[in-house]
Amino acid sequence: MPEYLSPRTCHRRRPWLVLCATLLLSTALSAVAQQAQGFQDTMAQRMQACTACHGEQGRAAPDGYYPRLAGKPAAYLYNQLRHFRDGRRNYQLMTQLLAPLSDAYLLEIAEYFAALELPYPAPARVVASAQALQRGEQLALRGDAARQLPACASCHGAALTGMLPATPSLLGLPRDYLNAQLGAWRNGQRKAHAPDCMAEIAQALAPDDVAAVSAWLATRPVPVPARAVAASQVRPTLACGGGR
Repeated sequence: MPEYLSPRTCHRRRPWLVLCATLLLSTALSAVAQQAQGFQDTMAQRMQACTACHGEQGRAAPDGYYPRLAGKPAAYLYNQLRHFRDGRRNYQLMTQLLAPLSDAYLLEIAEYFAALELPYPAPARVVASAQALQRGEQLALRGDAARQLPACASCHGAALTGMLPATPSLLGLPRDYLNAQLGAWRNGQRKAHAPDCMAEIAQALAPDDVAAVSAWLATRPVPVPARAVAASQVRPTLACGGGR
């Protein structure tokens, strides 16, 4: 049982209690001072609100649902930030975070992450049959003319690393994230300004096609360099509206 602290005992221990309290207060004040000295009003420190979910420097989180921000086209990131803020993309946490921010600051955020050139990790292991991977490769690189499905490469670039100004890379993304986004396009949870071609394409894909293309894309290593390429002079008939 704890010792009963009589007035005399308290009096004997008071110097130690005062010393301990003083040391604790000194330590706390020192930590606060170090934090204050270490804080600089830079975009890197401001963006810790983003990287808490999207991984260090926007490299992506390991859970598969928070995608990479680093190196994406600035126009794409800017458009998606506006979509979240204005309700065209549905994720309450993002909407609340971005609601008070101006277009000018959203552009500053987009340009900060777009300028980060960081290495990609190796692709994660994906469980899929050889037949499914072959179908995914066909859809990604050649499409399906019989079903009027354009190839992913027709809008996301021949190397699938994105196309300027506003079409993102499809590589370096977890399969869960790719499935979630295609599902959001299919059910109307994700939208773009008309013509909303990504919604049309996603809705035309069979569930097995969604699984196949996400599996194949997730297995592909990211080339070096992995930057988005300039748009070709001849645009495909069915242009991707996903970045708008």
